[in-house]
Amino acid sequence: MTGQDAGLRAGGRYPPPVTYRITAVCLGNICRSPMAEAVIRDRVAAAGLEDLVIVDSAGTGDWHVGGPADPRARATLDAAAYSHDHRARQIDASWIAEIDLLLAMDSSNYANLQAMVEESGADVDLRMFRSFDPQLAHIDEPHSDLDVPDPYYGANDGFIEVLEMLERAADALVVELPARVQ
Repeated sequence: MTGQDAGLRAGGRYPPPVTYRITAVCLGNICRSPMAEAVIRDRVAAAGLEDLVIVDSAGTGDWHVGGPADPRARATLDAAAYSHDHRARQIDASWIAEIDLLLAMDSSNYANLQAMVEESGADVDLRMFRSFDPQLAHIDEPHSDLDVPDPYYGANDGFIEVLEMLERAADALVVELPARVQ
């Protein structure tokens, strides 16, 4: 349930309008970006910002559109007690004007998103997600050292490693959010 749905059900009042939208993007939208979406949503809710921030995800490719997240991604999120409900989507330039913060999971997707941003002409903050990790903040974007590795072709432990990376970056991102949503 979104913050808006909760506000309407809680007494028929309209909540403050959502002022900030974050979209996490990887290649197929079945591993990294849906995991990032779940982690960021969790951190946004814990910070009490769920009425001000919408978090979603998408992929630059169309192979999995309409399908669920990878079973290993879902199992990793379940084991860490993250709420998730996901159907893969593909981003295109028409979305960009509606997004405030566009988070690329790797430098290849960053390049694809940068082209979409230029095509759209919109003013959006395009960042590599791991650039928020305090241990990596000194690295200029885009850079392969900021890539969240794609766990799709690996073993289950790759999903756990990715989750840990996403959590570190999300923790730091949420510290910045109050200033971003004003």
